[in-house]
Amino acid sequence: MVLKPMGRNAQREELVKRGPSVPNWAHRQIKREHLLSESLSLSHREMELVDALRRLGGSARSAELAKMLDVSEETVRRTIKALNKAGAVQRVHGGAFLAGPQSATSFARRISENQKEKARIAARIAEHVRDGMALFLDVGSTTAFVAEKLRQKSGLIVVTNSFVAAQSLANHNGNRLHFLGGEMHSNERGTFGFVAEQQLRRFALDMAILSADAVSAKQGVLYHSAEEAQLACVAAECAQQVAMAMVHPKFSETAPHCGPEPRKITALFTDQEPGKKISAALTAWGVKIDVARSGKGD
Repeated sequence: MVLKPMGRNAQREELVKRGPSVPNWAHRQIKREHLLSESLSLSHREMELVDALRRLGGSARSAELAKMLDVSEETVRRTIKALNKAGAVQRVHGGAFLAGPQSATSFARRISENQKEKARIAARIAEHVRDGMALFLDVGSTTAFVAEKLRQKSGLIVVTNSFVAAQSLANHNGNRLHFLGGEMHSNERGTFGFVAEQQLRRFALDMAILSADAVSAKQGVLYHSAEEAQLACVAAECAQQVAMAMVHPKFSETAPHCGPEPRKITALFTDQEPGKKISAALTAWGVKIDVARSGKGD
């Protein structure tokens, strides 16, 4: 049998085909070559922006990137647009996230969905927030839009477990921001667990701004994550008002973990009316339904 010499690309393909049996050093070689090929295809400015995103934990607002790179926000937006087209980052409302293998299930994917609807919901919630209020914001993607709208407010006391909300509101307009400790869940861009819950219990909040994965006419709001459900329950206990932000596709979803007791929720902010069963249940629980309807410009 004659063995034919293999080129570098063929070697790389063969290593990939071998799957789990490939030695660690070979996987590292493939990764290094992938990063090298990526860098060769990007401009110097694009590489600078990708590097800045990595240093900022994988996500950042356009204004933050502009300041870090000492360029205009318009330059950052153009660079993000090019990187998004190249697949190196994912462009989202007000900033960008590094693209990665978990993008199908990540916060980056969620925040890129239903952006117009989330922006309308966020604007409605922001109308109910006064300067100087004490707030809790969770890791929800709709809550991230709320955080962006709250940049118009001043003197807020913000308690959050969300890196995105913290980036939006820290050191801005006299806000005081308290970031909860606990276990980092990178896929949710936030912290959870016993430490986060205990720290949250020390605050007296005017309003908790929460999101959820689903809503049931029997159990109320539901979550895929037990840790997220528990932290939402703690936040509801600490707040005088609870604003639940939810886009309409979640009305047809389900999840295994129950969130705050439904009667603790002050209002559900959404973009469409829920179905009859859910609407009737919310009304029976005393939850106001606030619909942020689309305008002519949407």
